[in-house]
Amino acid sequence: MKVLVVGGGGREHALAWKVAQSANVDEVLVAPGNAGTAREAGVRNVAVGAEDVEGLLALATEEGVSLTIVGPEAPLAAGIVDRFGAAGLKCFGPDAAAARLESSKAFAKDFMARHDIPTAAYAVVDEVEAGLRQVAAMQFPVVLKADGLAAGKGVVIVEDEAQARATLEDMLSGQAFGSAGHQVVIEEFLVGEEASFIVIADGDKFLPLASSQDHKRRDEGDRGPNTGGMGAYSPAPVVNEAVHAQIIDQVIKPTLAGMIADGCPFTGFLYAGVMLTPQGPRVLEFNVRFGDPETQPILLRLQSDLAEVLLECLDGRIDAVELKWDPRVALGVVMAAGGYPEDYAKGLPISGLDTDPPAEVKVFHAGTALDPDGQVITNGGRVLCVTALGDDVAVAQARALHWSAQIGFEGAFYRKDIGHRAIRR
Repeated sequence: MKVLVVGGGGREHALAWKVAQSANVDEVLVAPGNAGTAREAGVRNVAVGAEDVEGLLALATEEGVSLTIVGPEAPLAAGIVDRFGAAGLKCFGPDAAAARLESSKAFAKDFMARHDIPTAAYAVVDEVEAGLRQVAAMQFPVVLKADGLAAGKGVVIVEDEAQARATLEDMLSGQAFGSAGHQVVIEEFLVGEEASFIVIADGDKFLPLASSQDHKRRDEGDRGPNTGGMGAYSPAPVVNEAVHAQIIDQVIKPTLAGMIADGCPFTGFLYAGVMLTPQGPRVLEFNVRFGDPETQPILLRLQSDLAEVLLECLDGRIDAVELKWDPRVALGVVMAAGGYPEDYAKGLPISGLDTDPPAEVKVFHAGTALDPDGQVITNGGRVLCVTALGDDVAVAQARALHWSAQIGFEGAFYRKDIGHRAIRR
């Protein structure tokens, strides 16, 4: 069968790479893909944009695609699953109504309040003075979040009233995030350790994936601005058996039940970004798709046939699936372009990609492209995710850093402390 992967980032390279290993998959199409997917065996890039729902539908129909896997959030929010479903095509992900868990932070917070899912205290505002009144009622630091989709960068932690005013003005005017910032969620700042908890859900039943931990801040020591994610590892030791059970009982089960009660059952990858506080888990955010960069280490560890697992889910049989995992740790280090997450150059040649790493290392491409001569060049802020297996977090980290150092492009930078919390334990 043919499988279509929608998107062009590191997550989509990992999805395409994993699905291409399936015995029943003849070819994987990636729309639009990147230089990594272009060079992957059994994978073909197609020049259709990830948000061109009609173009993707035409592609899937023409190519006889049996399964479409949607990587990014924007096409899900735009209703790609609804459109494919109406045409009788299998498309893995939530419909537009269920995708609101990610596409509107205000919707998600109100949903959690309605269904008693633990989260930070919050308020939703659409004008600056009302926002400042809410901020004044909280203790600094305070978290400000653009309501809509902002590529993982719509969250600002403010330390004082002046910064709060500037951020609210920036968001609500549309300057920072366009229409995504026309409402702002104001939240109390939670203290604890974060974890990413992802399940494959078929409406009411679900299958947990391995736990992971992302590193959102740009700089080492978890400093600097928020990014889409600078690296991740799996499993996350902070998610022990007791915490795992808490997240299932307090977050995942009530979320799926609440979505059914609200008339929009959830099928797809449900990602709960959770802060583990002394009072228990608190949901920071929901994503309605696989995380990036969490996908890369998780799929490096997954030994099961991902295409078959997702087809079982779409047929309502996810409870019959048992996943097999490599017992080792996987850790991914994101190599980013100089200036990221602000302005950065594109089109810079990348060296060192032809060095052949060992089987326990995989270089997933994100913001890359091929120039007319076939040279791999930079094409985004997060450029590569160098991912490695190891017997423990320190070994996986050392291996990923060693291979990151073999690769170069002008202005490249990466964090050398991914996994630091686990190593300190």
